[in-house]
Amino acid sequence: MSDYSDIRVVVGLDFGTTYSGFTYCHVSDGNFVTNDQWPGEIGPLKTHTILQYDEHYMNVKSWGNQALSKRPNKKKKIKNASKPVELFKLHLGDLSDNLKPNLPVNYKKAITDYLQKIGELIKEMVTIHWSGINFLENVLVVITVPAEYSEKDKAIMRECAYNAGLIKERYSENLQFTTEPEAAAIYCMENNLKSNNLDTLGTTFMIVDCGGGTVDLTTRKLSGDKQLSEVTERAGDFCGSTFIDRQFLEVLRKILGDRAIDSLRDNHYGQMQYMIREFCHNAKLQFTGNKSEFSSYEMDLEEVVPVIMQYVTEEIGYQMEESDWLIEFSYKDIKSMFDPIVEKIITMIQTQLDNNRETCSAMFLVGGFSQSKYLQKRIKQKFQRRVKNISVPLHPIAAISRGAALYGLSMAKSAPNLDRMNSLKFVINERKLKYTYGIRVSREWKEGDPIERKRSNGRIYKFCSLARRETVVKVNQEFTLDIAPERASQDTITFHIYYTTKNSAQYCDEDDEVKKLGKLIISLPDVHLGKERRVLFGLIFGRMEITAIAKNQFNGQNYRINLKLDI
Repeated sequence: MSDYSDIRVVVGLDFGTTYSGFTYCHVSDGNFVTNDQWPGEIGPLKTHTILQYDEHYMNVKSWGNQALSKRPNKKKKIKNASKPVELFKLHLGDLSDNLKPNLPVNYKKAITDYLQKIGELIKEMVTIHWSGINFLENVLVVITVPAEYSEKDKAIMRECAYNAGLIKERYSENLQFTTEPEAAAIYCMENNLKSNNLDTLGTTFMIVDCGGGTVDLTTRKLSGDKQLSEVTERAGDFCGSTFIDRQFLEVLRKILGDRAIDSLRDNHYGQMQYMIREFCHNAKLQFTGNKSEFSSYEMDLEEVVPVIMQYVTEEIGYQMEESDWLIEFSYKDIKSMFDPIVEKIITMIQTQLDNNRETCSAMFLVGGFSQSKYLQKRIKQKFQRRVKNISVPLHPIAAISRGAALYGLSMAKSAPNLDRMNSLKFVINERKLKYTYGIRVSREWKEGDPIERKRSNGRIYKFCSLARRETVVKVNQEFTLDIAPERASQDTITFHIYYTTKNSAQYCDEDDEVKKLGKLIISLPDVHLGKERRVLFGLIFGRMEITAIAKNQFNGQNYRINLKLDI
């Protein structure tokens, strides 16, 4: 474990589904700067998570705001360029395949390319602010991930960050992860609890992180020394603001037909995205849910997305000519796009509160979608009697990156040469496990075991749990198991590691809910000792990653690896 004695700068990177941003600070002063200078724009605290490749989708031509399509020019025929690539982060996590976007490149390539581009900007900003910084040696990068990400998802992120040049070695401890709701909790703890007179021992508060792709929830309790413990299991789902955009497209599909929308998506993706942005700017972001404040929204297809006119059927074209290619969206139409997504978020909050045995004193809404007045209104209407303080903190868009930087700073300031600045300690000291973790073990087959599972040597493979779901674990807590070799003659042992959403399992292949996490292979010399060569196997639950360990108890040889996943 690194002591971070060489760390001089901390960077919190909020790599989001639709928008990304970063915050940086020097450990000597703790002054946080959230970046607001992006290619093609100055001012926003985030830029678009989007890439524009060349025609062969090999090299990145532009990224962020510059990669966005421009307003259609009816006087000038624009040659179709390659589709901008976006929403590639949705390929991580447990999203069903029908909701994952079709990409012209492998999603890992897209993630790597984006991390490389934003990484180049991060390195530039660090260099501008502080000379003499060796990025790969002196900078700690903390990347935030959704709460529902598995260890495999985080391993893919680490692989992409390594390939993007953010770290020198794949398993470098100069890259750490924290969940998006945890980062938001840290930010709110530092900036909002005190201002609301809630910074007292035992205060319980919920973070509702509403992003573009995901919504993540976590409930925390404030304990001594700025420590945060997890009260309920983290929860996350894919119900962010981009799913309202999908509802908008479905409404258009019913009006203009499948052929028109599919052709627009497949052949004129830039114009489709421009149309969606027009909807977001003029309707989605303006919708408050108050009918008296609502004015119907008209979209002029001939002005906004003229190319779609050639793809509608003759019958639909005639109908649209009658309305001058105007589509009017009523209050009911816009509300119907929001409600399925908002209801899902409300149900998640309800479940989280029901699982919490303690009184929740505050609820903080962060993330870009949290700025929706309608979402705020619905949440307050539903929960204001149960939670006395429901609010949106200052700069909710930057809450994640600033919280990640705070988290990284707490790690850097725990280094030996920074004891004099130990005012901020590890703020996440325990978590509840989302999964049950275990290994495959070989047991003697017994009467009652499935006969079809009996192996030729009279043994059977079973799942043996080490740490059960909902167990509260502290940072770097170990769970161990004493193992003997299956055969007296074997000179290696392979530990096959699995996880499941169940509290327990019988077999490693019993259903789709039991998944392979990785494996650790160790050498087992001294064959003459047979089965007496005991091995202590364990899992260490770190800040955001799991380490597998094994110790030969006869010769003291140790094995340790950040789980090598099948990625």
